Amino acid sequence: MNIRANKKSIFSILIIFFIPFISSAQCAMCRAVLESESSQNAAEGINDGILYLMVFPYLLVGGLGYYIYRSYKKNKQQS
Repeated sequence: MNIRANKKSIFSILIIFFIPFISSAQCAMCRAVLESESSQNAAEGINDGILYLMVFPYLLVGGLGYYIYRSYKKNKQQS
């Protein structure tokens, strides 16, 4: 495998994992509740909660990808 291609794939995976931390997304219902309230702390709390909930699917997919990668490497070394 080409070292340059490996670095690109690792960089791409890291970018994909850190996108949820960069973005501040809200669903339509959360936005409506937050617009009716004037508290900035409530908005930050809801954004943090949404981002917290978004992390776990990425961790699960990343763990599964790592397991598949490790299995593939092990099988390739045995052959």
